[in-house]
Amino acid sequence: MSALEIQHLRKSFGLTEIIRGTDLQVHEGERLALIGPNGAGKSTLFALISGQLVPDAGRIRLHGMDVTGHPPYRVARAGLGRSFQVSNLFGALSVRENLCIAAMWSQGQRLGLLSSLARHRPLAARVDELLGMLELGAREDTPARDLSYADQRLLEIGMTVAGNPRCVLLDEPTAGMSRAETQRVISLVRRISEGRTLMMIEHDMNVVFDLADRIAVLVYGQVIAVDTPAAVRSHPAVRAAYFGQHASQEAAEDA
Repeated sequence: MSALEIQHLRKSFGLTEIIRGTDLQVHEGERLALIGPNGAGKSTLFALISGQLVPDAGRIRLHGMDVTGHPPYRVARAGLGRSFQVSNLFGALSVRENLCIAAMWSQGQRLGLLSSLARHRPLAARVDELLGMLELGAREDTPARDLSYADQRLLEIGMTVAGNPRCVLLDEPTAGMSRAETQRVISLVRRISEGRTLMMIEHDMNVVFDLADRIAVLVYGQVIAVDTPAAVRSHPAVRAAYFGQHASQEAAEDA
């Protein structure tokens, strides 16, 4: 059974059709990278999957459950976690408090539990586990707004998996990072994706080829290829649409 199944999905804004009959299956336990040129519809597709947007047509199934048009909280409680391009943190709250809120929200608990976290040992243990995974234990009492950009991105990934979702969507997790910071994120993504299904949007092709089991290429709202990294790298239509005309000319010269 597929972890995520998208069938004939469509979404328009006014007269502009952004997602045009998209079909995609993400296998249980795989890491799939979604790539494509700017404006291809990648973030719109993520918004449809996670419930931020309602499709005009088509179906979305998460672990066999039809979640088409469900609000984000219902999709999340069906087993989906999602990060965003721009950090979506509670800036005035500490690192620990941000993780605690994310863990509680995923379980439908009230935020008032923050004042009595010590009485909820499983929740406290989960937050401690996340702090260790993120290597942010030394900064657990630091307001999120005072973290470096890279640490804010790490914290958001931690919040995304705080509720132990079975399927995780990461939207450009390494955007704007140095090489060393990118390596930290790659290492974290490897850890958080163990035993889970991962779908990520990523423009850094080194990250894509390092992490992905398969790559889906979205161009003008349609998936034009889904295959292994090696096969996608050499796919003529992908090279023309995503890697640019120069790559296509190189391929022709090599033929």
